Amino acid sequence: MSENRPIVLTIAGFDPSGGAGVLADIKTFEQHKVYGFAINTANTIQTDQLFCKIGWTSLDFILESITTLFENHSIEVVKIGIVPSLDYLNKIIFCLKKISPSIKIIWDPILKSSTEFDFLFLKNQTLLIKILEQIDLITPNYNEIMHFNPEAQNIKMTVKLYSIYCSILLKGGHNPTEIGVDYLYSKNSTYRFPPKTNKCHEKHGSGCILSAAITANLALGQNLKTACKNAKKYTENYLQSNPTKLGFHYV
Repeated sequence: MSENRPIVLTIAGFDPSGGAGVLADIKTFEQHKVYGFAINTANTIQTDQLFCKIGWTSLDFILESITTLFENHSIEVVKIGIVPSLDYLNKIIFCLKKISPSIKIIWDPILKSSTEFDFLFLKNQTLLIKILEQIDLITPNYNEIMHFNPEAQNIKMTVKLYSIYCSILLKGGHNPTEIGVDYLYSKNSTYRFPPKTNKCHEKHGSGCILSAAITANLALGQNLKTACKNAKKYTENYLQSNPTKLGFHYV
């Protein structure tokens, strides 16, 4: 605990605009009254409208950072954002699990930026499944989940296939038939989270904020269903905060 708050860690990219990545995560953590640590997987040159350049952090630097933090603090839950490869991600997860076998891990599988810059390709199915077996939740949108298995005939088939390995919160922002409806899938259950409002504005980094809010809620002792439900409420408040691409954080 830090000042009687559970500690959570985000391992993600740095967005100078503060709308996505570790800056957005830390804002979200603070509003949830958890103490946020951050490790940058990448520095970027971008705004809420434009993506120019990315510089990836060396894997050795990431692993040393993880080890140093865990040697000195008790960390409850970890969120992982952008990574350059599945191998890079797998080694991060291996390091986390070796240090703290019971650590909860949330992966927001960001395959491209909201400005259409590609980050990650999911070609190695064997390694992808190995990764999913070691984590607790992934938070893809409709476009991202279809890249998990391009050979699948539909989204339901894809979700059913991968929810065997870990829980999946399928975000509804790109849902063509139920806009804004999220679904939480696990091995034996499915939960539907409809939106509470239709007055939301599109935001840069909203997926980062949702996964960070889930991370915080899990550290506060909520079960996965409740953590996802409350994170959706927080994110909808963020989406309503103003009409620009950069939102305001408040409870």
